[in-house]
Amino acid sequence: MLRNAARKGAALFAGCLLTLSLAVSAQTRQLLNYEAIHKPAAGTAGMVVSQNEAASRAGAQVLRDGGNAVDAAVATAFVLAVTLPRAGNIGGDGFMLVHLAGTDDYTAIDYRSAAPALATLDAYVGEDGELQGHSAGIRSAGVPGTVAGLALAHEKYGRLPWKRLLEPAIAMARDGIVLSADEAFALEWGQERLARSEAGAAVFLDADGAALRAGERLVQADLAWTLQRIADYGAQDFYRGEIADRIDAGVRRLGGLLRKEDLAAYRAIERVPLRTSYRGLDVVTMPPASGGGAGIVATLNLLEQFDLASMGGGSADALHVFAEASKLAWRDRLAHVGDTGFLDVPLEGLAAKSYAAERARLIDMRRATPAVDVGPGDPWAHEGPDTTHFSVVDGDGNVVSNTYTIGADFGSGVMIEGTGFLLGNLIGNFSLRAQLEALREGRPPPPNAMQPGRRPVSSMAPTMLARDGKPWLVTGSPGGNTIPGTIVQTIINVVDFGMNLAEATMAPRVHQHISGEGTLQVERGLSPDTLRLLTERGHAISSGQTIGSTQMLLIGLERVEGASDPRRPGAAAIAQ
Repeated sequence: MLRNAARKGAALFAGCLLTLSLAVSAQTRQLLNYEAIHKPAAGTAGMVVSQNEAASRAGAQVLRDGGNAVDAAVATAFVLAVTLPRAGNIGGDGFMLVHLAGTDDYTAIDYRSAAPALATLDAYVGEDGELQGHSAGIRSAGVPGTVAGLALAHEKYGRLPWKRLLEPAIAMARDGIVLSADEAFALEWGQERLARSEAGAAVFLDADGAALRAGERLVQADLAWTLQRIADYGAQDFYRGEIADRIDAGVRRLGGLLRKEDLAAYRAIERVPLRTSYRGLDVVTMPPASGGGAGIVATLNLLEQFDLASMGGGSADALHVFAEASKLAWRDRLAHVGDTGFLDVPLEGLAAKSYAAERARLIDMRRATPAVDVGPGDPWAHEGPDTTHFSVVDGDGNVVSNTYTIGADFGSGVMIEGTGFLLGNLIGNFSLRAQLEALREGRPPPPNAMQPGRRPVSSMAPTMLARDGKPWLVTGSPGGNTIPGTIVQTIINVVDFGMNLAEATMAPRVHQHISGEGTLQVERGLSPDTLRLLTERGHAISSGQTIGSTQMLLIGLERVEGASDPRRPGAAAIAQ
């Protein structure tokens, strides 16, 4: 009997390995694998991977209690609003990509912030003619979309009662969480921003203005009140009820532009995802107002023109091609991508293989093109910071990839009295400087111009790769402008270079800057010889902070693997 069970288990495991191998047929993904230095977490059913262990555990518990991936995503997001105040939020916005088990359906939920009705360009230009108030403080706050987005996802695709999904977050906000060393460091880092409002300072700072320390308890009573109202009365209370009243009164008192009418008018939007293919895999990602999705599609289409696998992961050739492709993709994004509710965007052209082939001919393998010399193409001719990401899969095969943000670390830095949450600073994501220059020079405004009701373009781009019609690789990352490149690098690490999830996560990353001197930012760990070869080709190398923080899943037969990125402490992959 035991022998038969062992044979059955071995057969299932062999099938799992066959499903999960792709670029290198001999590649194995066992946990006990002496060929791999880094190994992913593994489970047999559902899994939640997020930047915070408490949030991952809360989501995994929802799966154990009979919830689906959307339920777990909602619970995870609300817990992150308590445990990760520098990025997790209900005062910001984001994007959610959902796959429904047993179908070929994917849906993209856009809950990006919108500009308030009073948010005109004049409101951000000071007497000296310079921009002010758009990057921090009360005037940098747009209309928050997170609560509406989570509510829409749950209403259409959730399983458990809404109130149940908020219980873990409410308890943590009410009873408090003991701060870890990295959580306390983040508060100290954001101390100046958190002091912008008395309400925020009262929560995160002590009486003498110093940030709470490691080991101290962070209690968020007002946030617990807000979360309880959302649990009891739904999202409508945030946008039309007592929470909205408090936001309106507090913003007026502080001189901001957000009003209750803006909140009442806000809607999360369900959109058709942006799609392409890469090496025979289907790629599904976010459409605008995500510009990151368009950047990922464009970069992958360009890279597909080259034999990366023969170049080798981390080689000078592979990094050179990636950097040059990134320049081309970024120029097209800046020139063409904006809120599709306000302008036409050539999405079909940007995703066209013929367009990528045309643009790829501009890449010189011997020499880097200066970023300033790279211009946008004509996709119309082919028509036919701080953020956090989490990924969820349930035992039925429903999958969620979600990225959300309040903008910079701790967003606007402003908390409205009695609400307990920080407002985002997403007004700063509009191309205000380019818009002001265009106005002064009599040119048309940029695609990402600010306008009341408009959503700023974002680099956030939750993404899935499907194999044989089913989600296979689920990925996403925070990191502002580094997001598209981070996601592309994790994809090619797995698909082209045969890495397992943990190896793909740990591999050193680069980011191609498009502004200024167009430097190629590199993480530690790349070979000095590789960096020398890149420098000889004309790349201006710079080093600094780590790049991105992916939370990835790889889904196979009777097995799921997860990898949480250690670049930001506290992340965890928790199996159901």
